[in-house]
Amino acid sequence: MRRWRGLVVIAVAAIVVAAGAAVPGAASAAAGAAPPAWQPEAATYGVGSTSNVGVTMADGTVLRVDVHFPTDPATGKAAPGPFPVLLTQTPYGKEALGDSYFVQRGYLEVVADVRGTGDSGGSWGLFDPAQASDGAALVRWVARLPHSTGAVGLFGESYMGINQFLTAARLGPGSPVKALFPVISADDIYRDTALQGGIPDTEFGGLYLGLTGALNMANPPLESAAAPNSGSGATLASVEAQHAQGLATYHAASLANTESGGDQAYDGAYWAARNPADVLSKIVSDGIPAFLVGGWYDLFQRGEPLNYAGLQNAWAHRPVGAPMRADQPVTGRYQLMMGPWYHLTAGQGVDLHRVQLEWFDTWLRGEPTGMGQTRTPLHLFQLGSNRWTDAATWPLPQARPTTYYLSAGPSGSSAPSTNDGTLRPGRPAASSGSDPVLFTGATNPCDRQSEQWSMGALSLATTSAGLPGDPCTTDDRALQTGPNALTYTTGAFGTPTVLGGPIDATIYATSTTKDAEWVATVEDVAPSGASTPLTAGALLGSFRAVDAGKSWYGSGGVPLLPYHPYTQASATPVTTGSVTRFDVEVFPTVAVLAPGHRLRVTVTTSDTPHLGPTPAQLANLVGGAYQVQRNARAASFVELPLAPAASLAAPCGLCH
Repeated sequence: MRRWRGLVVIAVAAIVVAAGAAVPGAASAAAGAAPPAWQPEAATYGVGSTSNVGVTMADGTVLRVDVHFPTDPATGKAAPGPFPVLLTQTPYGKEALGDSYFVQRGYLEVVADVRGTGDSGGSWGLFDPAQASDGAALVRWVARLPHSTGAVGLFGESYMGINQFLTAARLGPGSPVKALFPVISADDIYRDTALQGGIPDTEFGGLYLGLTGALNMANPPLESAAAPNSGSGATLASVEAQHAQGLATYHAASLANTESGGDQAYDGAYWAARNPADVLSKIVSDGIPAFLVGGWYDLFQRGEPLNYAGLQNAWAHRPVGAPMRADQPVTGRYQLMMGPWYHLTAGQGVDLHRVQLEWFDTWLRGEPTGMGQTRTPLHLFQLGSNRWTDAATWPLPQARPTTYYLSAGPSGSSAPSTNDGTLRPGRPAASSGSDPVLFTGATNPCDRQSEQWSMGALSLATTSAGLPGDPCTTDDRALQTGPNALTYTTGAFGTPTVLGGPIDATIYATSTTKDAEWVATVEDVAPSGASTPLTAGALLGSFRAVDAGKSWYGSGGVPLLPYHPYTQASATPVTTGSVTRFDVEVFPTVAVLAPGHRLRVTVTTSDTPHLGPTPAQLANLVGGAYQVQRNARAASFVELPLAPAASLAAPCGLCH
């Protein structure tokens, strides 16, 4: 697969097209087990293509697709088949996609331009519900292609991954779709990436709107030139006009809507119509297997484990949004591979081609691969130890939620913050104690968040060039200085310890303004003092309301994954001068802390350039002075899921 991460490397203000590919490797069986009977087919067929084929939708809009088919290497003619079909739908231009790997191994492959993009007609909107209807029509169309078996698999990354869920759910039971393979895909777009803690993601959002706007205008002439005899050139002017309408009706309008506090600034019907979370039960009830791929530094870091848990819960007839029970049965029909990846580096170091082929051979060809019979369908990369492990349920039952309280310092960890506080398992006994921190509107951008929300562009560029990576992703002490930062650090761990799962940071604080911005970053602190950022979360104080029915809790009712409604009705101004509770959802991770290492939570009042409050939000933040409470009456804490590293030792048989 020519991956869409190969479409973009973003540096400063430029958008550059770069090539990317999965690093080849080989799947292996778990240690001690017999090697699997299944082996990938050799590249047997040649590849033929038909470009810019028009497919007319119900409303008359013509979508353009490229069809790649196996050929007889001796004659160059189309091989008789029949073959299963793989379909992907992209808003980034189908000319950059298409892959010989699957075609050479006996699959038809169809790449479609989403309406309003590429050489397709219509106007584009982010996961416009019309695209799900389009996807359903395309599935029916590709299932009837000459030399097709009628069995269809959906594949692709990011947008193309999210579209898989929405398309499959629109079709219903008994559809031609027999398997999904969504890579780096969201669960809840509002919470996962569009806004974090109710604050707009201006870093990725700005890059994405600029990228899609540019591509939607540039791709039609490029694709028409690539296929001059397809007949699409005659409609080029019309297509460009329709795409230009999309720039006005979506790109400009969406930005204005969010910044002015319109419906897109809140979680409601607009986002619900676009969320995979809302169709997971439909995917399961329709009997469609799905193999998910995610990354601990991906844009959708939060949602990918939730998609896994939701699918497994639906299969077990449990609530989709609930945490999995430690003892609940699992199925190999729904799997997740969660790696050490950014959005643009997903799959590096793993032969995803082979994994995909085995998955599609299992469900589209009915080959007895054994892939669907695994008892450990959750494949996790452990940061820190740099090894893969297999598990079954999420959250990890071995990782016991443990409460650490924000306490006075010094921590003895060489923290550069002004307070240098500690994290202790015992609740503070003193009746008073607090740490001052200011809202300054900006933080030092030398941190993991800056790289994560630019999709890992710098990491992709440096690794591709054989250069050292971004030093800010391995030591973020620059973030921890100044009047807008506080740190709290544990003692050194004596044995290898896993931090594994979602994290809550509950902050009790006062504010001099009607709102407050909280960002909590969790770091692995080495004996040298280097502070490696693992994960982070944020919350706008006025969105502090918690939906207890949708939140996850540890023992004693302590939150582990606080769920905030983020509706206009739930927003409540902060009462100035009053101690207020703020539960910050910190995105999940799995990381091994070596002996002698510590955990640190850095609390800041901004996240630059990732988060940009709207004008109305900013007006209620400017001039804010906060007092973070760490006393018996208001004991701020973090809930950390911890486990002995030896308890997560099952090797991953697919992750090589």
